[in-house]
Amino acid sequence: MKIRVLDKFLAAKIAAGEVIERPAAVVKELVENSLDAEACRITVGIEGAGLRLIRVADDGIGIQSSDLRTAFERHATSKITSEDDLENILTMGFRGEALPSIAGVANVEMASRLRGSAIGSVIKIQYGNIVEEGSVGISEGTIITVKDLFGNVPARKKFLRSDAAEVGRISTLVKQLALSYPSVGFNLTVDGRTRFVSSGNGVFRDVLARVYGGRVVESVMDVDGSDGDGRRIWGCVSSPWETRPNRGGINFYVNHRWIQSRLINQAIENTYSGMLMVGRYPIVAIHLEVSVDQLDVNVHPTKREVRFFQEGPIFSLVQRVVREALLSNSPVPLARSNFALQGHNLSTIASRITPVITSSHDGGIANQELITDAYSEERSLIRDKLPILRVLGQLAKTYIVAEGPTGMYLIDQHAAHERIVFELVCSQRLSVQGSMIQGLLSPLTLELSSSQIEIIDLWGEVLKSYGFDGEKFGGSTFLLRGVPSTIAKNMGIDRVFIEILQSLSQSGHENRPDDILAASIACHGAVRAGDSMSQEEMSALLRQLEDLKNPHTCPHGRPTMIELTKRDLDRDFGRR
Repeated sequence: MKIRVLDKFLAAKIAAGEVIERPAAVVKELVENSLDAEACRITVGIEGAGLRLIRVADDGIGIQSSDLRTAFERHATSKITSEDDLENILTMGFRGEALPSIAGVANVEMASRLRGSAIGSVIKIQYGNIVEEGSVGISEGTIITVKDLFGNVPARKKFLRSDAAEVGRISTLVKQLALSYPSVGFNLTVDGRTRFVSSGNGVFRDVLARVYGGRVVESVMDVDGSDGDGRRIWGCVSSPWETRPNRGGINFYVNHRWIQSRLINQAIENTYSGMLMVGRYPIVAIHLEVSVDQLDVNVHPTKREVRFFQEGPIFSLVQRVVREALLSNSPVPLARSNFALQGHNLSTIASRITPVITSSHDGGIANQELITDAYSEERSLIRDKLPILRVLGQLAKTYIVAEGPTGMYLIDQHAAHERIVFELVCSQRLSVQGSMIQGLLSPLTLELSSSQIEIIDLWGEVLKSYGFDGEKFGGSTFLLRGVPSTIAKNMGIDRVFIEILQSLSQSGHENRPDDILAASIACHGAVRAGDSMSQEEMSALLRQLEDLKNPHTCPHGRPTMIELTKRDLDRDFGRR
């Protein structure tokens, strides 16, 4: 087969696939160009999830007219001039691939006015072909308009997700860029409606409040520290009580670049180890400042990955500074393994307690064991049904102590009741009547963040089907008129609703978040650790638990009970 040089337009389409995979990638490249142009304010507007229109306008230094055509040449850039510059990259972009890649799969118009110039210039390109050039009257800065993205490569659209998902990606991107550059003001509009605004006043917590909401910001802790070798981290981390169901709230910025880093992520998870429930993750937004000659950003076309030349000091710095903040501000000490108690090893004692856990059909724990090799013959008991249990009492207002046919059971009252309420909520929603709504005597007025309003726009009907009835009241105000009847009366309704919105924001945009909603409602409707329970209440809870399909785990996967068998007791008391 003969070797040929590809047609330039075909080559442009292929190259675009490496850099421009979806509308969010276009927004990222254009906004990064604006940041490199020293913009103080950046406005992003999209229509049709970015496929119909993307417009990015900035007040940066602009581009001189003679460079407009050159800007769309492949590998044309003002960021680097020699190979040595790759060792000292100070800008967000440097490859010279973004603009020609975008122009190869869309209709692009760029208008720019250089600072100090009397008039601006404009260039229009249709799928790689320049169709118009001239002068234009605009303010200082640059405006780039991208229309009909992937219009000449319709196959690319098949791999995109729903409009809501693509808008969600763009919204997340703009918010993360705002966190990367708190001194730059950002404005995002979607189909003519404002979705996100940051002031650009340089106050990091103000941007955090716009992204996560004011309540979350009140609970986060500042971190700031250096190692004496030019490395510094600063930002905010949450207390162990403010968590998320996935890693979506953990974000890092290296020299203002939003990145992915297994190294830093591992340092964070190690620091929080023993302080969080399994499957829960903190909110982390930290900046790392290092000398540009200590990292390589030329790793991937998207520039989301970096390589550190000295990983050990970075890992140690992140872990030390975050740990200091947690120890200084959190009332809960770090959990310690192999803790000795009166000459006995607590981990050995705990290993003799066999949890009653079965394979969970809703994402819970499966076949978990707390057994040492010495007692490997005593495997966790897997039962379809619980045995009949007799309540003996309550321990620390948290655990129900009960007797069964083979030994003693400790039941976590919150986890057990949470499972009961979870199955009730699920059955109610599947019934003809649907969820029971408890109307509020007067509407509860809530001031929400832009991201929380987005969640209501996206999942409003689902929220209502679970009992949350309300309406938007202009701007960021929401009137909550009803809540599920299973929500505990003594819970702060506003906090519950905001926490549920936060859980939904972490669930993604592709699937109906039924399990997340039901689990959240169950969590807030269940008896709490620290609540006193009468003998009758504890017995009633156990009878309900015995009738469930899966009584062994709560909706979040924690065990509802553990068993200490008579055989274990006999062994520990020297009877065997």
